[in-house]
Amino acid sequence: MIRPRVLLDQFLESEARGGVLLFLAALLAFALSNSPFASAYFALREVPLSLQIASWRLEKDLLHFVNDFLMAIFFLLVGLELKRELLSGELREPRRATLAIAAALGGMITPALIYAALNAGGPGTAGWGVPMATDIAFALGVLALLGRRVPLGLKVFLTALAIVDDLGAVLVIALFYTAKLNLTALALALAVYAVLLGIGRLGVKNLLPYLALGLVLWYFVLQSGVHATVAGVLLALAIPLGRGMPLPAFQTRIRAAASSDPEALEAELESLESAAAEAQSPLHRLEHRLHPWVAYGILPIFAFMNAGVALSGMAFGPVALGAFLGLVVGKPLGILAFSYLAVRAGLAQLPSGVGWSAILGVGMVAGIGFTMALFIAGLAFGPTLLDEAKVGVLLASVAAALLGTGLLLRLRPGKM
Repeated sequence: MIRPRVLLDQFLESEARGGVLLFLAALLAFALSNSPFASAYFALREVPLSLQIASWRLEKDLLHFVNDFLMAIFFLLVGLELKRELLSGELREPRRATLAIAAALGGMITPALIYAALNAGGPGTAGWGVPMATDIAFALGVLALLGRRVPLGLKVFLTALAIVDDLGAVLVIALFYTAKLNLTALALALAVYAVLLGIGRLGVKNLLPYLALGLVLWYFVLQSGVHATVAGVLLALAIPLGRGMPLPAFQTRIRAAASSDPEALEAELESLESAAAEAQSPLHRLEHRLHPWVAYGILPIFAFMNAGVALSGMAFGPVALGAFLGLVVGKPLGILAFSYLAVRAGLAQLPSGVGWSAILGVGMVAGIGFTMALFIAGLAFGPTLLDEAKVGVLLASVAAALLGTGLLLRLRPGKM
């Protein structure tokens, strides 16, 4: 059987490689948007896409298709990771969960307050949510560069923190960046979700009904005025974690097959493959299938479509400054302060081999807010302020990566 440690290592490696692709895609977008090919790049984002069935028609440009549909798949993966961590992973242990939750809250509240203080009463007020979230792929990519200098407990802490604050970002989007509600569409979305919860309770293990109903849920959430990506998290929470075959029974099948002669073992292989699929929960199966598509496809595409910003005539105003200081200063201070308070109150404990300097270093790395920061900026602003917010986010993400890496490199392995 695959051990949890192996699965975690595979997850971290996937996220780290995805972070490299994310960086290259963002760099390409930034270069194109400030080159002679800028007009072609911006025209590409406006290419219309449409889907029509009889009299029903859905039309979006390429940029909104990426941000509304492909990012819903990203949020589906975030929701799956969160549910798994809460029910069977690191967040199942109360003291570890408390540390991640406290750190995430500090890393959301402090940047938002810094941004709000710099933009109070101004045209950029709505962007307070921009510096709140951490880009897990970029952040784990930075830790991967440090190799064995970084203890596994620190990587797990950053992963749990980023997952929790991604959920916080989803709640912020749903509550504060929602347009006027269409109550009919919202009611239909809730009805579809009730059906999803029902088939989950019935123990349906086949993923097709969940995915088919998930598409319907996405459409009604899109029409309701709530941002469509919220449908991804809702779908994830409806997919069951229970296994079709208990692990002890699967282990018994493997031992029985291993003790048989080679010819009988050959005949058993197909049966064992079927049993292996049954022993894996629908949630695990979907999570493993989505990971490469999200890490190596969806997130780089999102970065390419959203990171382009023309610098000509650009001013570094309060919006850019708020995003920059929120991520570079607010993130590490909030994570460190809230983690310290949780530990001192006896509610949480630091990971093994990890000290407060390492928590500060991870807090700096968590200031890489790239994907979610750009996403929320797109919801908060029109074109002019959006470009200014992008500049602040991009500069902050580079600064956070350099500062965090620099601090963690100064710490001796085992003395963090």
